[in-house]
Amino acid sequence: MRRLLLILLLFAPVASQAQRIHAFVSSGATISQIEGDELKGFKQFGFTGGVGALVALDANNRWGMSIEALFSQRGAKSDSNTNYYLYYWDVRSNYVEIPVLLHWQDHHGGMLFGAGLSYGRMVRQPSGVIGFRDFIPDTTDKVFLSRDLMVVLDARFTIWRGLQLDLRWQYSLLPIKRDWTFRKYNGYGVDENGNRYDRYITNKRDCYNHSIVLKLIWQF
Repeated sequence: MRRLLLILLLFAPVASQAQRIHAFVSSGATISQIEGDELKGFKQFGFTGGVGALVALDANNRWGMSIEALFSQRGAKSDSNTNYYLYYWDVRSNYVEIPVLLHWQDHHGGMLFGAGLSYGRMVRQPSGVIGFRDFIPDTTDKVFLSRDLMVVLDARFTIWRGLQLDLRWQYSLLPIKRDWTFRKYNGYGVDENGNRYDRYITNKRDCYNHSIVLKLIWQF
């Protein structure tokens, strides 16, 4: 909450000098994966939505800045094909996040492009399910870090009057989980007594959120 207040205080002087301020509400969906969990593909779906404000920074409305307060879900899911997945994994995390973006308006094409950062706080630890095959993640500690700082690229265009379609790409700059240990089955060996044992290759990974967002915006 203190960080949110600080962002709003920094944003206030810009807003007080701006030509126009547009409030908006948004609702849509996320599709995401977790980089570093050894699984590939955007297979986890979630909800995103909230409120925000867009401030014009010049008289021609060419440049602007926005701030939002969003509830977002993101996570990861293994492939549903049981003959393919390394291990079964289905996790979805809930975040409250504050994106702050700088925008550039293309008056000819009608597009609004943005880039910036989004700070998120996890409001509930994910209760993901893990099932094993030949690839085994460490399940003794499934706790994710509570904060998430993401780089954001954004593009939106007007559908009708204040209704806009927004496409957003986000990637964590800081790990959401550090040094997660994985063991991969690497055949078997035989000890000096003739007993057979399983062999594993062990490695550690830092994990990052990676998501694509598609949402509708109604700007007032």
